[in-house]
Amino acid sequence: MTLSLFEIAALLLALSGFFGWFNHTVLKLPHTIGLLVMALVASVALLALEYVFPGLGITDTLQAAIGQIDFYSTVMEGMLAFLLFAGALHVDFSFLRSQAWAIGLMASLGVMMSTFIVGTGMYYLSGVFGMQVPFIWALVFGSLISPTDPVAVLSLLKSINVPAALEAKIAGESLFNDGVGVVVFVILLSIATSTGDANVTFLEVGKLFVVEAIGGAVLGGITGWIAYRAMSTMDEHMIEILLSLGIVAATYALALRFHLSGPIAVVITGLLIGNRGATFAMSEHTQKSMFGFWELIDEILNSVLFLLIGLEVLVISLDPSFTWLALATIPLVLFSRFISVSTPILLLSVRQTFTTGAIPVLTWGGLRGGISVALALSLPAIQHKPLLLACTYAVVLFSIIIQGLTVKSVVNRTVDPTLV
Repeated sequence: MTLSLFEIAALLLALSGFFGWFNHTVLKLPHTIGLLVMALVASVALLALEYVFPGLGITDTLQAAIGQIDFYSTVMEGMLAFLLFAGALHVDFSFLRSQAWAIGLMASLGVMMSTFIVGTGMYYLSGVFGMQVPFIWALVFGSLISPTDPVAVLSLLKSINVPAALEAKIAGESLFNDGVGVVVFVILLSIATSTGDANVTFLEVGKLFVVEAIGGAVLGGITGWIAYRAMSTMDEHMIEILLSLGIVAATYALALRFHLSGPIAVVITGLLIGNRGATFAMSEHTQKSMFGFWELIDEILNSVLFLLIGLEVLVISLDPSFTWLALATIPLVLFSRFISVSTPILLLSVRQTFTTGAIPVLTWGGLRGGISVALALSLPAIQHKPLLLACTYAVVLFSIIIQGLTVKSVVNRTVDPTLV
């Protein structure tokens, strides 16, 4: 049975609401983690039920419904724009500016270091387990799993208390490194799928990186300034909220059309509206309405996204033979995260002081999420795609569930409580 688009949306919202209520009253896990756990358990239970009673047809209906959803397009070309804007809107720009060097290095040098470390490790590990992945495709995997997920990270920050400077680093890095990570992914995927070296030169790689990353930032600055100026001419909270919706959609659509970094563009727009716009162009009532509206949008889309991550298990074919390599990928990614975080901090420590415990908190709190899954699902139908997808899912589930539930303990053990 094929479900309509409205029926699929209704199913996702109904499940989000029911799972959210059950988690709040029974499980009492952090909201998004609870939704993911429940969706994952429900998916596995349905697959087991279908195996025991193959004639039920419930799993087939749900698989058909979830299979109709293009996860990559839904996340990368839809939900991500609004989630990133909502996250950036609530970030204090003065804190970001005070940590600009650390955020910039972790979001750029850190992502590229992690890509190389994970890619090299995946190349050798896959050989050890008899599933040799070509080096270029191992690097592609490194690029899609290296950036931390801003949706997961910003959701995590709502449930823990960390020093303001450390929170700025965590939030700022997660907002910007996904844009850099996507650019690196696009470049490496272009190299991996190229039929001739002449088409992919170092000049072309550099041009693509500059155009996408810097071009996205410039576009976001322009659209954010336009929205700010428009808001300063009125005091009508409903129109200003509608304007913010329109500017987010338009900014991301323009970025996609002109092959710029949409994530970076909407983050810059969100920072401008959430800081300069809120201070100089909004009344107190408008600020309250604007921030409340986007907090609600953030919560709804977050819920649906984490639910989808859990339900995707229904439509992904995971070969049991991938298990050991997928599990081995988890410490590899954590090791690369440690190196990519500690290197920029150690380089900058000669000129600035960092919060005690910054490295372990940034390492363990660097969650992976829907962006990594979306990029893995967007890979072309190559021989190694099922393996890379299995490894991606292993890292993402471990990251969100295990790291997400224990990062508070890491903060309590490593950060001076007087600073929190």
